Amino acid sequence: MKLTWLGHSAFRLDLGAAKILIDPFLRGNPNFSLDFDEVTSGVTHIVITHGHDDHIGDAAEIAQKHDAQVIANFEICMHLNGLGVENVNPGNTGGVIPTEHFSVALTPALHSAAATIDGKLTALGNANGVVILPASGPRVHHFGDTAMFSDMALTHEFYKPHIGLIPVGGRFTMDGATAALATRRYFDFSDVIPMHYGTFPIIDPTPERFVAAMQGAKTRVHTPKLGETLTF
Repeated sequence: MKLTWLGHSAFRLDLGAAKILIDPFLRGNPNFSLDFDEVTSGVTHIVITHGHDDHIGDAAEIAQKHDAQVIANFEICMHLNGLGVENVNPGNTGGVIPTEHFSVALTPALHSAAATIDGKLTALGNANGVVILPASGPRVHHFGDTAMFSDMALTHEFYKPHIGLIPVGGRFTMDGATAALATRRYFDFSDVIPMHYGTFPIIDPTPERFVAAMQGAKTRVHTPKLGETLTF
């Protein structure tokens, strides 16, 4: 599995024939400096955790260009379908959505979820985390945007993810210290990657508080550069 950080909470996962984007907030990200066409090339699936603009991002454009299947809650799928995205695969919290090469579990997250539509905020269902469950290889838990909560332990119990993608920017999500506590207390990741930092002035500019709070843990912490690919 190849995992590429595209900034903020956006990642690309290459799982054999499946090319997956998670939360593709690319062109709207002021720090995004990669080649848009290159990082979206060949995309087969787009997974969206929740309805905020900095997570739906460029999903509609990418999905229509590549006929990529959008996997998200029902409300997000119907919203994007109304924008011309025909290939949608909806679910809701607690469900597992199958595809040909992997499945996606929609897990709980404590967060709001509304998009700006026609200049107004419109609710698009509940916020979620997702667990990518490939036919073989490591399981990846993308937390979405969330606070810490004790039922994170159930996500670990049910799905036993190997890799965690966790928000650390504070204010709208866990900060670094809280994210480290959640990682240590509720999960047994082999590897973890902090995200959702440095994009806007009012969130933490770096993941250093998370990195410091993870010192001594057996979980490996990665802080990839924008566009850097990790192989697992």
